[in-house]
This record gives sequence, structure tokens and C-alpha cells, in this order.
Amino acid sequence: MASLPFIPFPTYKQVCLPDVKVFRCQKPLSVRCSTGDSSIVGDDEFDAKVFRHKLTRSDNYNRKGFGHKEETLEIMNQEYTSDIIKMLEHNNNEYTWGNVTVKLAKAYGFCYGVERAIQIAYETRKQFPDREMWITNEIIHNPTVNRRLEEMEVKIIPVENGEKQFDVVDKGAVVILPAFGAAVNEMLTLNNKQVQIVDTTCPWVSKVWTSVEKHKKGTYTSIIHGKYYHEETIATASFAGKYVIVKDMDEATYVCDYILGGKLNESSSTKEAFLEKFKLAVSKGFDPDTDLVKTGVANQTTMLKGETEEIGKLVERTMMRKFGVENVTEHFMSFNTICEATQVRQDAMYKLVDEKMDLMLVVGGWNSSNTSHLQEIPENRGIPSYWVDSVDKVGPGNHIAYKTKDGELVKKQNWLPKGHVTIGITSGASTPDKAVEDILMKVFEIKSEESLEDA
Repeated sequence: MASLPFIPFPTYKQVCLPDVKVFRCQKPLSVRCSTGDSSIVGDDEFDAKVFRHKLTRSDNYNRKGFGHKEETLEIMNQEYTSDIIKMLEHNNNEYTWGNVTVKLAKAYGFCYGVERAIQIAYETRKQFPDREMWITNEIIHNPTVNRRLEEMEVKIIPVENGEKQFDVVDKGAVVILPAFGAAVNEMLTLNNKQVQIVDTTCPWVSKVWTSVEKHKKGTYTSIIHGKYYHEETIATASFAGKYVIVKDMDEATYVCDYILGGKLNESSSTKEAFLEKFKLAVSKGFDPDTDLVKTGVANQTTMLKGETEEIGKLVERTMMRKFGVENVTEHFMSFNTICEATQVRQDAMYKLVDEKMDLMLVVGGWNSSNTSHLQEIPENRGIPSYWVDSVDKVGPGNHIAYKTKDGELVKKQNWLPKGHVTIGITSGASTPDKAVEDILMKVFEIKSEESLEDA
């Protein structure tokens, strides 16, 4: 482990922290398209797969950028990389600054899909410097990156009463589809408006869409492990036929218990209770009595790998029990749709929490699903863990505002213990290294002030 005397880093100006009280964060609302075009998607005659195939080959569609990759990557390198992170990487992910030892997870930060999405968005603005430019959602779940796009005058399509107001988009505008993808009805609306569509959808998300399309072709109902209000899951569901969305193992067990007529763990009850429980998480006209005879499993790519695998095994065992082992392939279909980047970051976190440390810092957007699952890991081990989305949640003084795995926003005084402290740190797949550096700089500042007071 490399070490050197404490170097006083440049200090920030006073950081103002909102007066935050403990509360349960509200779930974001799912949104719909406000135009009449969305109804077409529910028509049995409409084939989402065929439409997407034609769209991706049209003149007004781009998903590969515009030839400015090297230039835009250089800009991103200037804006988002970190000398502190480089120092850690060059020293086996562990380094000591004065009375602070930092242990960095082996896998962290920007994944390929996120970096690709940001880079294409930057290219798009360079290609169309004077064109009106919109994006259907935040490009990724990170406040630093989203603020940067706002500065570049890339505007998020407004939402009123749960409906996206696509009427603000004029013919000739440029519209970016974010890394999470977009629902097929949104693509249809934008195509009809004859706008330039720039698609930054992560390839892993597209892989999930292909899986649910295969479910649909085989008349299998998609059991989607995800959050029904999450942009990615909304998009995935729009390409499925029949579907039910389960957020965790408990909900998956409820569904499987219903399939077995209450003979799994008696958690389910009536058809009416089922439909009430999943009223926001099933396809139109869903009937659990007839639509759970043939099932396939897919997932939101940012969910916990282990839980998705366990849900898949549970559904497969349920179908074996219901219809016999010899008939299981007629009633169950599964593809590996777990995002590799999500998996390796979770695996790295599991290894990091095995090491000795005083506390953990998890850096990432508070609406980031993959970051929330990183926070789960140290919390479940009983390690003090602080999930912060930006540097303005640290300070003034030895104060922090952080989020827990359960969605509570908490403020805490004296979160950094006195004396030498060992901090584990990681960041979500949507988090730039610069955001991690900013937070570590604040930690160094707090500990430096402590040293001066004790001198």
C-alpha cells in the first residue's frame, strides 16, 4: 500500500446544504405520450419489432454518431476524469493521504453503455449546433452529466399529469433517446413528427428487448424483474406482449404461488387481489388465470444479478411443478439478460466489503437503480455506508446528507470518525470519476481541518 505525508488539497468554497429531514422518497411517476399515436401501439395489428426494424434503417435515425468521436471523447476526458482515481488505480486501488486511507472497488464508474450514450449526445450537439434539441428522459441517472447537457441546451421533454408533452417538439428538431431507451409509442410519435432521432440506447437494453420480443412471438408472458416506473422497464414492457413486472423475490414468489394455486407459500389469494397488487405492473387486459401458463423471464439490466437469477430459477421450478419436468420447455423460456457492467460492479463491491474499513461511500445519482443495489451490499453487511449523488451533500463541516438502500434521505453530523479513517468507495455505472474526486476532496478537507484543530 502506497503512502505519503498528508498534502493539503485545494479547498472548496463553502458548500450550502439544503435543510434535509428524514423522509421516504416518492417513487417517480411512469409517463405516457400525450399524442393520439400511442393508442396505435396497443393495436393487435401493430408489430413493434417490425416498426423498430424499419425505423433503424430510415434516413431520420442515427445510433452511431456523426464522425466526431475523438474530439468529443477528449472533451469528456477533460470534464469527467480524475487524477485522484488515476492515483488509486496506479497503486492497486488503495492509497493513503495523511490520515485517510481510500480503498477503491476494482470495478466502478462509467460503463460502456453510459460512456457511449454521453459521447453520442455530445457528437449530436456538435453536428447540429443551432438546431432545437430534446431528449425523452435524463440521458443517464447522474446530476453532473444531466446538468452539463442542460448547459448545452439539450432539453428534456416536459411532463404534465403523467404525460410527456411531445407537442413541444417541432418538425426538424433533433430528439435524443437516452441510454435507458424509449417506449415504442414514443418512437412512433417522433417518427411521425419527422424529427431527427438520435438513439443512444445501451446495447444491453436492446438485448432485453430482443428477449421479450421472442417471448411475444412464442406467446409467452414476460415476467420482467424490474421497477414498473423505471424508464428502462417502461421501454422493455412496450416491446413485450403480455407481461407482469416484479420488483423483487417476494413479488416473484407471489406470482409463482398464484400459478400453483396457493401451494407454494400461500402468499397469493384471489384473481382480484392479484390484479390489484400489480395494477400498475401488468399489460392491458392481463388475466393471471390464462396469461401465466407460458412464461419467460427478462430483467431491467440494473437489478441485482443474484436476485434475477433466483427469480428465473423459481419460475422454472414452478413450471416444472405445475406442468411436469418433461414439459417445462413448453411453459418456460429464459435468456441471460443481466448486464455485464452491472454484474462486475456488484461482484467488485462484494469483494470490497470483505476488506477492513471504517465506512463506505457509494457515489451515484439518487434515482440510479444500479447504484441503489451497490448501496444494498454494505448495508446488508452492517457497514456504515453513505450514498451521495454529488459533493454538495458533504459539508459544511463534518456533516453529510445521504440516502439509504430503502429510499430514506438522512442527515448526519460527525459522520467521519476522528483519527485515521479507512474508507471504501465505489460509484455507479452512470457516475463520472470527477464526481468521486470532488467528494474525496471534501473528505480530505474535513480531515485536514480536524488535524489542524488537534495540533
